[in-house]
Amino acid sequence: MAGRRSDVRRSDARRAAGLAVLLAAWNDLLVPRLPERAYAPVNAAAAATLLAAARSGGISWAVLGLDPRRLGAGARAGGAWAAVVGAGYATALAVPALRPLLADARVTGLGARALAVRVLVRIPVGTVLWEEVAFRGVLPPVLRRVLPARQARTAAAALFGLWHVTPTVRTLALDAPAADRPRRAGAVAAACLGTAGAGVLFARLRERSGSLLAPALLHLAANDLGALAAAAAGRR
Repeated sequence: MAGRRSDVRRSDARRAAGLAVLLAAWNDLLVPRLPERAYAPVNAAAAATLLAAARSGGISWAVLGLDPRRLGAGARAGGAWAAVVGAGYATALAVPALRPLLADARVTGLGARALAVRVLVRIPVGTVLWEEVAFRGVLPPVLRRVLPARQARTAAAALFGLWHVTPTVRTLALDAPAADRPRRAGAVAAACLGTAGAGVLFARLRERSGSLLAPALLHLAANDLGALAAAAAGRR
């Protein structure tokens, strides 16, 4: 019996390590090599594959945050936070002195069609769906099989921060091409710490509401409304 438990622990540890390595490499090594049109479908397929693997490994829909009975709680919690984010963007857009904070070279100058594809497909499917399934759905229960709850939360948040290294470097190359190396390094570190903190908030929303919908709505509002606000600020 003891040998069987030891085998199970080793198997759980291998799964956790493998998932951590996959997520650490995905956004920083694989995604930059994808053509732009493949971003959303590849990430959506990855989300579906990860969910299927979690279910085959015995993780229930409720543990994944996908229990239909918790959708109402998730909608209320996520909707409230999304409204706060929307109010913040609206304020920044309305105050001329704050508009430069919205600048995003990835969005400024996009035509209506390209902007629509970004806010209706790329962000919801390629970013929010995949990241919420991976970091707030599957990763936490996998880590909790081998780590105490607090350490599992910390590890998931740290991975979410590392997930944003390459995207931040690429954004800085567009927004601040003249920045020297120390400033870029500082900006990347600050962005990763910020996204790790966001990961903690998203995880708390997921745990308290019992639904993956709560962090997904907040995440969607932050990214989609941010893109729309940046486009509007650029036009002004």
